[in-house]
This record gives sequence, C-alpha cells and structure tokens, in this order.
Amino acid sequence: MSIKILQGNSLDILGDLEKDSIDTCVTSPPYWGLRDYGTATWVGGDPSCSHKRDSKFSESCSTGQKNLEGAIGDGIYKSKCPRCGAVREDEQLGLEETPEEYVNNMADLFDKVKDVLKPEGTLWLNIGDSYIGGGRGYEYCDDGTIQQNHIDAGVKYGKPTGKVKGYKPKDLVGIPWMMAFELRRRGWWLRQDIIWNKPNPMPESVTDRCTKSHEYIFLLSKSKHYHYDHEAIKEEAVGERWGKDTPINMERTKDIENQFNGLTRERKMIYETRNKRSVWTVNPKPYKEAHFAVYPTKLIEPCILAGCPEGGTVLDPFGGSGTTGLVADRLKRSAVLIELNPDYVEIMRKRLEGDAPLFTDIEVET
Repeated sequence: MSIKILQGNSLDILGDLEKDSIDTCVTSPPYWGLRDYGTATWVGGDPSCSHKRDSKFSESCSTGQKNLEGAIGDGIYKSKCPRCGAVREDEQLGLEETPEEYVNNMADLFDKVKDVLKPEGTLWLNIGDSYIGGGRGYEYCDDGTIQQNHIDAGVKYGKPTGKVKGYKPKDLVGIPWMMAFELRRRGWWLRQDIIWNKPNPMPESVTDRCTKSHEYIFLLSKSKHYHYDHEAIKEEAVGERWGKDTPINMERTKDIENQFNGLTRERKMIYETRNKRSVWTVNPKPYKEAHFAVYPTKLIEPCILAGCPEGGTVLDPFGGSGTTGLVADRLKRSAVLIELNPDYVEIMRKRLEGDAPLFTDIEVET
C-alpha cells in the first residue's frame, strides 16, 4: 500500500491527478466561517496586528479555544482587517464572505474530484453547519438594515457575521443541504444523508435552542451504478427477528431454536446481521497534535470499507491530520492526501509514519 501526501492547493493539484483513478473520496472540508487555518498573507496595514478579534480568546474558555491560533465565527476577519486595513490574500476555502460563495467554491473543487474518480466512484462528505452571528455591537432594524450602537463597534468586534444578505442574525444557515443540493445540480447522484450522532458534543452556552450534537455525512456517486459493499459494513442485528434482545414467546422458543439450528451458516448470518442504518453513533476523539477538529477513525471506517475495494485508492483533498490516510492504510487501501498548510503536512507525516507498517510507502510532495 502507498500513501501520497501532496502539499498545495487542492484546486490545482486535483487537475494534475490521473483521470478515473480514484475509487472513493472521503473528506471533511473546512466549515464555513469557523476557523482560520493560518495560510493567509496580509498585505498592508500594521504588521504587528493579529488581524482577528482578540477578544474571542480566553484562558478560562471551556469550549476548546484557549489562545488557539484559529478563531471561531466573527473573530475571524475574512477579507479586510477593520483594525488596521490590511487585506487578506489566501487560497484556503471556508472564509468566504457569504454561504453561497463558499458552497460554489466547494462545488467547483468537487467537480475536480469527480473527474479523478472512477466511473463507479463515490464521495463521502462530512460537513457541519454554521450560524449567522448575533451582530453584537450592532442594532438590527426591521427592514434588515443595521445601525452601529457605538462608534468603535466595527473596530472592537469586527464585521458581524450577522450582516449577510438574505439571512437574519442567529439564523441557522443550512450549509450541508445547500452543498448537497448544489452537488446534485452539478450531476452528482445524492444517495444518502447519514447522521453522525455525537454522544459527547462540544458544549455550547446557549439557552434558546438545543446543543448541537450531530453532523451530516452525505454519500454521493459519480454514476447511477457505483461500488458499494454493503456486506462489509453490516451491523449486528438487535431487535430483529433472529437478533439478540428480541422478545421471546416462550411457547414457541423450542420451535424457533430448532428452525434456527437447521439453517446453514450463510443463512444464519443473514438473520444475525442487518443492513447498516443511517444514524452512526461515534464519539468525537481529538488528536492532540492538531489545533483543529478531526473526525474519528471509527466514523470513516464504514465509508472506506463500503466505498473502496481492498487494494484500491482513497482520496482526501483536505488532508488535515491524515485520519483518512491512517484508516485507509489500516484497511489495506492506498491513499492520496492533499493539504494546503505545510505545518499540517508535517503533522500527518509524523502521524502516519508512526502508525503505518514498515512495508507502507509514504511519499510527501511539496
């Protein structure tokens, strides 16, 4: 097996990959407006300025943002720093000014992914949602216009994420379904919405809605007929006719046992397992070397088992900490990982070299 780590912009690198060469793509792209991955160059302004709303950082913060380099929500200045006037030059996706711009840019990238997938290839897309900010420091009027509450609001708080045309402050954007529908419009087959249920979600200091404890994984295919190994991801039957924990009619117990014992092993397996359900309960597991959210290995194992035959190749155009490559290698698949940030390339290289067997070929191209 081999793992290729390609450092650079996915939009450029995907165009250089061989057409129809990838079995499946499993990825979790940057979510809209939630984190700055540190790839920007700021032009002009004050070189000593942080170009982000520093009030977002707190030593006592309980939501995982203690002085991290990234910031959350309106703490990020997406295009121009309102404090010093510097202009962002950046290739990363996720910091577009509007959800529509973000979805369009992502869909352009997945058009290129579709080109490198085999005709029977699939895309497993994990994506979370975003909220429009409350616009703290601004007063929102009934007609949608805003008035500054105080003269330094723009400097103190930055441009509010609530000021997005077509959205109200505190709106849930609906990014996942916007993305799914746009990909379908561009020719993908939208085959499944899978719910990632998180038993231990990130705490949220909200009192006017529930704490978010799920994300989506969309299964999309390049063609009407595609590779999907449902046998590889079958789960134990619980509460089914022949599964465990099934209520038993004591008068029929002996007859049922006799019928079941008379079955061949193959037929018994039909009743002892069931087709995998569309709600996957998996605990998030942070990776200590990465300063960003990583999806857990248990979450993407079924995606790779079902979407890629043994010996095939898995693609992740947002390599991050290398989880997709890690799982692919453990399951005897090769992987192609693309990552824009050179620091994260080094993180995934060390992680993969520490986990992969000696006969796995790990190649890094910068």
